[in-house]
Amino acid sequence: MPIGEEAINVFMAMPGEDPRLELTYNHGVDSYDHGSGYNHIALGVEDLDATLERLAAAGIEPEKPPYRPGGRTEGRRICFVRDPDGYRIELIGE
Repeated sequence: MPIGEEAINVFMAMPGEDPRLELTYNHGVDSYDHGSGYNHIALGVEDLDATLERLAAAGIEPEKPPYRPGGRTEGRRICFVRDPDGYRIELIGE
């Protein structure tokens, strides 16, 4: 699935199951500053807003408000936060 002009997502699953693994290729990116070829991990959450409220109560703020990637107006929203080591975590919600 293309994400605008910036990236392509590939979703993987066993036949008949929902995707369990998402790999992203970012056009024009050949290295990352943080980590070793690892940009972020994505986790599906049942309620993105409630998850962000719980994280805020623990002092964890998102990089920016939730949004739909690639300029979409429908579908799942995402939001990025950082773990204590500074790695990005993508939260995928409703």
